Amino acid sequence: MRLLQLCKKFPYPLKDGESIAVMNLSRALHDLGCEVSLLAMNTSKHFCDVSSVNGSFKHFKQAYYTELDNTLNIKDAFLNLFSRESYHISRFICADFTKQLIKMLKDNTYDIIQLETLYMAPYIPIIRKYSKAMITMRAHNVEHEIWARVAQNTKPIFKKLYLKYLTTKLRKYEINQLNNYDLMIAISQKDLDTFRNLGYKNKGLVTPIGLDTKSYVPDNRSYKKEISLSFIGSLDWMPNLEGLKWFLDNVWAKLLAKYPNLKLHVAGRNTPATLINAKYKNVKVYGEVNDAKKFINGHSIMIVPLLSGSGMRAKILEGMALGKVVLTTQLGLEGINAEHKNQVLVADTAEEFIKALDYCYRSNGSLSKLGKNAQKLVCSEYDNIETAKNLIAEYKNFVKKESILAKKLAYAS
Repeated sequence: MRLLQLCKKFPYPLKDGESIAVMNLSRALHDLGCEVSLLAMNTSKHFCDVSSVNGSFKHFKQAYYTELDNTLNIKDAFLNLFSRESYHISRFICADFTKQLIKMLKDNTYDIIQLETLYMAPYIPIIRKYSKAMITMRAHNVEHEIWARVAQNTKPIFKKLYLKYLTTKLRKYEINQLNNYDLMIAISQKDLDTFRNLGYKNKGLVTPIGLDTKSYVPDNRSYKKEISLSFIGSLDWMPNLEGLKWFLDNVWAKLLAKYPNLKLHVAGRNTPATLINAKYKNVKVYGEVNDAKKFINGHSIMIVPLLSGSGMRAKILEGMALGKVVLTTQLGLEGINAEHKNQVLVADTAEEFIKALDYCYRSNGSLSKLGKNAQKLVCSEYDNIETAKNLIAEYKNFVKKESILAKKLAYAS
């Protein structure tokens, strides 16, 4: 079975949820017998020095990329006020990508073309023109939900109104595209239900993010040290930055009043200068770190104070796979089958975050048990090979049906 993945960003290095989700699934598909190829954009926002890949893409039969300058442009953003197009989507329409896609479709025959996120939907007409492949949408999120929540949590009134306007157009685009896919691959059942309620009528499948769980080795020495908190996530993704700033402005000072020796260690790709220069007490900001697993392993508690977004958080799965205590919101836990005080800790308000830390300080050494429960859950339910098996079965079923149909048509002619 031959599969082509289309991505809006080059999925490397594996330091953000989307890259982790793309690469882990592609490797699992390869290991399960698929011939997988990749076409990705290498954008200015998430630019990757491809020379640093160092063999990480060996599982792809072919791997191509085209460069795209998708820097936010004030002029274009303003002019979009007078356009029906979604500004979110238009920033990923690329002539070079189109040209390379057409070439690959002409030179190769694919059974499946898997779109990674809504931002690849503009290329469906080209795929239909040059290929008979099944088109699947791997929806990492319900995209307009993310921006609706961000707009809701934005305080400056003009920025809030503008984000609401952009979100309305993005929502309309997302709904209009729904039934252009042959199969919807949702990250969570909640997201699939949302797409159904919005009007999706074709086949749907839930395939959560999977990890190569064997590559995650917990270091339990962090539980023998004084409690410390970690935060790691791409800080050019608005929900991550929004949640971290909320935690720092609304929770951190109250925590220090009770636990003056408590420290927070913050790492993230594209950390803004405003955060680096903020100088919060007992907060150390590292910027991007070379080894995310080592960073997470160095601290007993990982916080994910997410206020907006949808889909699943790969970093939460990584923290759990490393046996850490993950403290997150109900929203952050969406799509992950974990329970409060069993595999994770859950808090939605400043007071609940403080109570969760109280619980940690009163744990008398039982935090490591919670972390071990988290690791067991990830290994049993979110291993990348296991999560890919149902998808493979669906793909094989489609290819089989197409083969039978082709034989019938040939016989009839």
